[in-house]
Amino acid sequence: MNRLFRLSAFPLLFSIALLEGTTTKAQELNCTVKIIHSQIQGTNTSVFETLETAITEFMNNRSWTDLQYQKAERIDCALNITLNKYDESANTFGGELLFQVSRPVYNSGYSTTVFSMKDANIAFTYKEYDNLEFNINNLDNNLTAILGYYAYLFIGMDLDTFSPLGGTDVLQTVVNIVNNAQAMSEPGWKAFNDTKNRHAIINDYMESSLEPIRQMQYKYHREGLDLMAQNADRGRAAISEALEMLQEAHSNKPLSQLPQIFTDFKRDEIVGIYSGHGTEKERQKVYDIVSGINAAQNTYWTKITK
Repeated sequence: MNRLFRLSAFPLLFSIALLEGTTTKAQELNCTVKIIHSQIQGTNTSVFETLETAITEFMNNRSWTDLQYQKAERIDCALNITLNKYDESANTFGGELLFQVSRPVYNSGYSTTVFSMKDANIAFTYKEYDNLEFNINNLDNNLTAILGYYAYLFIGMDLDTFSPLGGTDVLQTVVNIVNNAQAMSEPGWKAFNDTKNRHAIINDYMESSLEPIRQMQYKYHREGLDLMAQNADRGRAAISEALEMLQEAHSNKPLSQLPQIFTDFKRDEIVGIYSGHGTEKERQKVYDIVSGINAAQNTYWTKITK
């Protein structure tokens, strides 16, 4: 996998990294972890603090791939885990996970969300102070399987925004994790159980009929947002083309949740790009696309045409 796409996209960050020394390497992720346990009463809270620290170190202190990342290039991501179940005697936890991965927009102080959604049903076992171990070929711990899944998903999706289909090899690892997790009894891994579970998300993202979504990621971010500061009209035109790719994916597989999820977390950004900008024809076309994909957000989409 070639990291030069990312380096060429952000020469300033690369220059800063070089000043730090070419031998200074870093792991891929800069992940912020938060454990929310307010729903759990009458227990020792130290286990939640220990868990938060353990997950943070697990995500950030290892090299997930063979790619070389400078410190300034680490991928910003977040895991907010809200726990509503905890059995102290069995060391079992249950709840939901809200995740987000983002990237900087070139020549601006703006950071854009690449992907974000809620994993609504997580369950795992963790004993305080246990080391978190991960072996993709021997998944025997659901917590580390979930974390490994998201680590590779974040890296692969980030790479897709810097080169067309650039995250393929990394994302195939996510597919392998899902396949190897089929024997696990915990929720989130099985096909057809949920249209937004871990299996469904990576299965759709890697499906050939939905490849326009992955191509859209590059068009939208690298050829669109990254050019906005230099040439707003040209960048916006590329984003319009990207949204047409999203529409194509939606037409190819109407039951896939990915186009709707994208328009959910990009809603305010899309409205901001087009509201009061571009031609009336362009704004109307974008409105028709996003409204057709996600009519539930029409209150917001109408702002595009004004």
